[in-house]
Amino acid sequence: MRMGHRFSVDIDKYFTDRTRPVLALGGTYPASHRVRPHRHRRSQLFCPLTGMMIASTSQGTWAVPARRALWIPAGVRHELRAQGEVKMQSLYFEPDTLVPMPDHCQVVDVSPLMRSLMDQAAALPVRYSHEGRSGALMQLIQYEIGTLPELPLSLPLPTDKNLARLCRRFLQHPTAKDNIDDWAASLYLSRRTFTRIFRRETGLSFVAWRQQACVLASLPMLAAGTSVTNTALDLGYENPAAFTTVFKRILNASPKEYIAH
Repeated sequence: MRMGHRFSVDIDKYFTDRTRPVLALGGTYPASHRVRPHRHRRSQLFCPLTGMMIASTSQGTWAVPARRALWIPAGVRHELRAQGEVKMQSLYFEPDTLVPMPDHCQVVDVSPLMRSLMDQAAALPVRYSHEGRSGALMQLIQYEIGTLPELPLSLPLPTDKNLARLCRRFLQHPTAKDNIDDWAASLYLSRRTFTRIFRRETGLSFVAWRQQACVLASLPMLAAGTSVTNTALDLGYENPAAFTTVFKRILNASPKEYIAH
């Protein structure tokens, strides 16, 4: 299923035929394009082929680099922001037709087989045949999606309004120099109380959350061609080695290795 360079997020009208459990969509988002908050009746696997997409829900933020994918369960309200021009492919699944899948968003690695299956699915007409090769292709996709491993590219957001406000402000200008004492003082909390609340709200320590936020913020910069050194300095690290150490611990690859993958 092919569409133009800009398309409506109200795509459920294309999927009124519930007899086809998997449907595919391809298109392009221009650089810096924002897709307003929306939800779909079908579950979605969103895969950028170029650029990077930042997805947000009330529960968190996900960075989706090229050739990875974001699983979005049916009914989850989300918005998207394109970093660079994003050519994409998406698969949409009828609810209750898949192997058990998570009820929350997550970024997954895309196997070479799944990449090939998505290419083939995107080339099919909307009303593809249930029989023969087309039907077998879509059935294989339903099996393969359950094998895709999750990647640590999410950032949980707290539900506490005051803490969420600080976190969202931080995400606009992330820096490794922020510290617990300043955040605690801004909320008129002791360090101990702030630490307890932050972990309860996010599931992470403040330091781990800050490091993960900085790594996520680095991905669009690196994908756009910014050097590791400049990326590290822009994010408040004293040197590129310190940034690379954190990056590798979180993503199991150096910045250059990860972007090249």
